[in-house]
Amino acid sequence: MAFHIDMINKPEYGTVADLWEASVRATHHFLKEEDITYFKPLILNTYLDAVELRCARNNGVIIGFLGVSAQNLEMLFVHPHHRGNKVGKTLLNYAIEVMEVFKVDVNEQNEQAVGFYKHCGFEIVNRSELDAFGKPYPILHMVLRK
Repeated sequence: MAFHIDMINKPEYGTVADLWEASVRATHHFLKEEDITYFKPLILNTYLDAVELRCARNNGVIIGFLGVSAQNLEMLFVHPHHRGNKVGKTLLNYAIEVMEVFKVDVNEQNEQAVGFYKHCGFEIVNRSELDAFGKPYPILHMVLRK
């Protein structure tokens, strides 16, 4: 499948938030419905503006995206229909090589993501029992091995 890395325009935020939701529903089975309902408007109205965004596009359609702040990968989501097609790996490599990312925080319960980041050269350096909102979703703090 052919895709390329591109910028995201503010009018596309609704599409990005929908992709986020589809990805979370496919990978974050530990989240409750009320958590998804709580976070989606925050993604749409706050978080997307707080990071430097890039996306993967296939024929003009956003199939994955990432957000970076202060060399920390704040978000990386791939549409479920495009998982396994190197979209996430390509976005991560772009973030590392172009945006100088070397840190990522991952939900401990998202074992696929933890394995993905370990496979890509990140290692766990710390753990927080609660997420940034005080919810009982432990966070693994990872850094890129040198």
